[in-house]
Amino acid sequence: MTNIKVIVAGPRGKMGSEALRMIKKHDDLTLVACLDMENDGLKVNEVPGLPDFNATIYTDIDTCFQAVEADVLIDLTAPEVGYQHTKAAIEYGIRPVVGTTGFTKEQLQELTDLAEEKQIGAVIAPNFAIGAVLMMEFSKWAAKYFPDVEIIEKHHDQKLDAPSGTAVKTAELIRQERTSKVQGHPNEKETIEGARGADYDGMRIHSLRLPGLVAHQEVIFGGPGENLTIKHDSFHRESFMSGIKFSIDHVMKLDVLVYGLENLLE
Repeated sequence: MTNIKVIVAGPRGKMGSEALRMIKKHDDLTLVACLDMENDGLKVNEVPGLPDFNATIYTDIDTCFQAVEADVLIDLTAPEVGYQHTKAAIEYGIRPVVGTTGFTKEQLQELTDLAEEKQIGAVIAPNFAIGAVLMMEFSKWAAKYFPDVEIIEKHHDQKLDAPSGTAVKTAELIRQERTSKVQGHPNEKETIEGARGADYDGMRIHSLRLPGLVAHQEVIFGGPGENLTIKHDSFHRESFMSGIKFSIDHVMKLDVLVYGLENLLE
């Protein structure tokens, strides 16, 4: 059994700590370090609430990458630092598996070019839940027959980016299959700005942020006399871990950057 050495960025976050628990369950994964904004030099098991790992926590990415031998970086942080972490990992020959959303098109292109130059695998996924990926793929297929569509995404109130990366990725996939069109009445007017949501290629994306939510999305298609709703709910962050493990296994075989988990599914 091949042992994959892993660094986790953002270990104290809800997703990061769940990733640590996932690593604990798999004998073929070894945690070799963590990247954090705090606790420099401490061991993971010295931080209250984190699993019992003896790996060292670093606050400086260069120090971390130079001090430990690693195969994969799992980054589940924020767009600003996530981009820097991903770029540095590729430059150091460490394969990034990134669940951070909110990268710009320019950043994604730069990272894609860098991975190709270094001939190293990378995975950036707006959503690691397998069910969510299938929801996006089903929506792409449905858009061939139902070009009128709106997206409602609902997340916890601590999420920083809106719309979510999943909603944007869904809209991008739908755009590939339908002819661009402006939906609704041509004389439609918002009496309160933003009431109709964000406009992406004529379709509308609505973002809800409330306590108690985790990650939820509905893609609603309308046709003459009928509606089709494709819905996915993540009730716990454990739902994302199977996709992260799947990506770790596959990124070791890649020599390019792959954006979207659907591109790894058979």
